[in-house]
Amino acid sequence: MPTPSSASAPIRRLTLRDLTACADLSEDRGWPREEHKWGFLLTAGTGYGIDDPGGGLVAACTVTEYGPHGRPSLAAIGMVLVAEHHARQGVGRRLMRHVVSELGTTPLTLHATPYGRPLYEELGFKVTGRAEMVRGRFTPVGPEPAIATRAATAEDLTTILRLDEEVFGADRTPIVTRLPAFADQLRVAEEDGRIIGYAAAWPNMDTHVVGPLIARDTETAKALIGSLAARTDRPLRTDIDVRHEELLAWVRERGLAVVAPNAVMTYGITELPGDWSRRFAPLTVAAG
Repeated sequence: MPTPSSASAPIRRLTLRDLTACADLSEDRGWPREEHKWGFLLTAGTGYGIDDPGGGLVAACTVTEYGPHGRPSLAAIGMVLVAEHHARQGVGRRLMRHVVSELGTTPLTLHATPYGRPLYEELGFKVTGRAEMVRGRFTPVGPEPAIATRAATAEDLTTILRLDEEVFGADRTPIVTRLPAFADQLRVAEEDGRIIGYAAAWPNMDTHVVGPLIARDTETAKALIGSLAARTDRPLRTDIDVRHEELLAWVRERGLAVVAPNAVMTYGITELPGDWSRRFAPLTVAAG
């Protein structure tokens, strides 16, 4: 019998049963295994993959949809990976074409590495912004922002959801409501009893990733990052929109170095919805 070819293998939906195979694929390409993040994305969104006839996955990606159920107003594509021994054979292109087709007229976004950007441009994605991944041990320097922060409570969730939708530009209820279980910290910033920002810190390998980071202004964003950093002994990592130059300079002064740039790309829209001036960092670049 002939051996099945990965080139003709069907593209299927992934589930949590595929978590180990997804992590193995990450490791195959030199990425961290990131089981915690994979598990979150596979439950909050949808995974797509191609099985390797020899076992495991040839390729995978995730899609996180935002907006009304069944009528998303935006979808983020992330974790696009092709196994090393199947690279440069058109597998990633086939997977991406399938996903774009599946999503129909839904506007799309993704964060592209320099390596992946040519494929996405070929598919019609346009660069509409940039983000910089920063990482390092946060060391307080100088006076801290005089903005009060505290741990979020269950009673804050409705307010957080309303603020998040206003700033992000689409309903992210399935993401935000999972944050208390997914993150090690979820904090809010307050002024006169009113929530003016929120941020989470979630575990990823040896770091804590700061995201989402939604804040009224840069000082509020600084206060949230500082309060999260004060409650962990791990290095911090986050992805900051480059338009927030003051915040990027502030975190660099406190020990976080730029690790990698990412191009923010969109398909079907010329710019992301919402208010970028209050959107400082995503939950993860894989979820937009």
